[in-house]
Amino acid sequence: MNVEQYKAEGEFIDSGDANVQEFAQTVTAGANDDLSRAVKLYYAVRDGILYDPYYGGDDRRYFRASDCLRAKRGFCIPKAALLAAGARHLGIPARVAFADVRNHLSTKKLLELMGGDIFIWHSNTELYLKGRWVKATPAFNLSLCRRFGVHPLEFDGRHDSLFHEFDQAGRKHMEYVRDRGHYADVPYKMILADFHRSYPRWMALVSEGKRGEFATEA
Repeated sequence: MNVEQYKAEGEFIDSGDANVQEFAQTVTAGANDDLSRAVKLYYAVRDGILYDPYYGGDDRRYFRASDCLRAKRGFCIPKAALLAAGARHLGIPARVAFADVRNHLSTKKLLELMGGDIFIWHSNTELYLKGRWVKATPAFNLSLCRRFGVHPLEFDGRHDSLFHEFDQAGRKHMEYVRDRGHYADVPYKMILADFHRSYPRWMALVSEGKRGEFATEA
């Protein structure tokens, strides 16, 4: 398998950005192999970047790894891109993958804005470790998981890290309903067109900068 394309810098997985490079090197200090570096990087992105579904809009910066890092917040797509960008800088092949999910545990406000519980183009990162692709989902930070009562996603570099079907109380949490495949970089134009078609209220709100605090809605 040719993995070289998954080591190159992209527009959104911008592994050549100086801040991304410094971040990746700093958070993986002391790790002596790709697997341990990937694990350290995963947790740094998961917990160091606040998951915020209201921090978005049409602008490319809301989908780009380096901008997500500078803002210290973002939704699943830029967080997955940041994990991929950091991995590529460390020499680990990485790509972004997407799926549509049914989110059983959101907030009333967000569900009303989205017009339902199907969230399209949910993103995770795929890292090439020990000769195989492993899925990692750095979307929900630990403090948010605790507030919502859902299991935080752990990652050991050997097993896929995907959303749990049930929360800590046994309620339905997340269901994968459509696989959209993987990409060498974020397919920005395709995603944006689908977002405007599927979520006009949400896109209007975030584009106007009228953002709430998602964690406080739990």
